Order: sequence, then structure tokens, then C-alpha cells
Amino acid sequence: MDNGMVSDFIMIKNFFLFCVSMSLPSHFGFSQTPTASGKEDANDNITIFTRILDGLLDGYDNRLRPGLGERITQVKTDIYVTSFGPVSDTEMEYTIDVFFRQSWKDERLRFKGPMQRLPLNNLLASKIWTPDTFFHNGKKSIAHNMTTPNKLLRLEDDGTLLYTMRLTISAECPMQLEDFPMDAHACPLKFGSYAYPNSEVIYVWTNSTTTSVVVAEDGSRLNQYHLMGQTVGTENISTSTGRENI
Repeated sequence: MDNGMVSDFIMIKNFFLFCVSMSLPSHFGFSQTPTASGKEDANDNITIFTRILDGLLDGYDNRLRPGLGERITQVKTDIYVTSFGPVSDTEMEYTIDVFFRQSWKDERLRFKGPMQRLPLNNLLASKIWTPDTFFHNGKKSIAHNMTTPNKLLRLEDDGTLLYTMRLTISAECPMQLEDFPMDAHACPLKFGSYAYPNSEVIYVWTNSTTTSVVVAEDGSRLNQYHLMGQTVGTENISTSTGRENI
């Protein structure tokens, strides 16, 4: 049994829209030469960060999920859509570019220090447990790596992690074209855990149903549809491995 979420994007055929905007920002920055005391403080902070990181990973086993044998691991999720489209009638699929955010608590990574929040290099994600999220109706996806992997990893002192990545996803969108060209469609994006049953890992929306999925105002990339809105929810399905909550 897997657990996951589903988000629908609803469109009706309406009009052609094309818009291009450009800006050429200029920035001039000035900085002061650090003082001796400032350098000492910076060196002290580096030492503290290093000790915290070394302590976090000492004896840590990333093969084991947080709370194993004690509690269900809850993964909070929200999505920011930077662009939606194009939509293919013939292939019955759509493309979406998103910042996919996941948050969970791992008590093994709690720390004490002068800061409550610790920004981490995304390379550390391979050394800790992260959710095995996959897209049920995805055909292909791209994780952006220009000029560096577009990922963010942040740790709170209580062990709460925020993991954000930028993805471009092509997903299935079943369509009924009987009323073409005045038809309407709902294109779902379904995701959940690949291996864990919902007795071990569950997914919940981070915010309310109206704010867990946000579409950028200029995010529509549709030339023959009009993006009407989005909804979020969960559903249960049966598979050969058991019941899944997506």
C-alpha cells in the first residue's frame, strides 16, 4: 500500500495567448573589508557548522526511515507551478514545470547550536533518508541541473527537513473529446511513495486545499486552452501490492 497525493489542473478551450516580457537588471554592490573580529566570528561559525554536521551523520543509517518501529513518517507536500503546458490532445499528456517541496521530521538529525535553521548542500541529500516519491501517471521527468542541481535542503534544530527540487514533468491526461473544441478536461498529477505502505509513510498537503498548489500568474503555456484553476485531494486505489492512497 502506497500513500500519495493528486492535484488536478482544469482547462477549457478558449483563446490563443502569447506574451513575452524581458528585463535587464543592473546591480552594483559594495562591501567592506572584514575586520579581524569579523574573521574570527566567521571561523568560529565554520567550526560550529562542521561539528554539527559531523555529529549529525555519526552513526546515521539512511536506509532506515525516521520513526521506524515507533511512528508513521508523515511527508508534507506542496507545489509551486512555474509553467503549465503545452497540452497534447493527440498524445493525451501535458507538461508542467514545478518546484516540488517535501517536508518531514527526522529526530536523528536534531541538533543544538547558535542557529535554529541550517541550510545544507544538496549533496547531503544522498547521505540522509529522503522520501521515495514517484509520479504515478508520469511519463517522464527532468530534474534541472543548470548551473547546479536545482535543489534546496534545509534542516531545523528539531530535525524537521525541507527538501525542494525543480522538476519538469510530462504526465498522462485522459481526455474525452466528444465536445471538441468546447470541451473541458481535468489533468491530474498523482504521486506517492514507491515502496512504503501507508502504515509506514503517509503524504499530506502542507497547507489548505487552496494554497497547497499555487500557479504563477504568468505560468500558463497554453495556446488552445484556458487554465481555469486547480484542486487537491487524495484517493484510494487497489493494486497488485495492496491498497494505495494517492
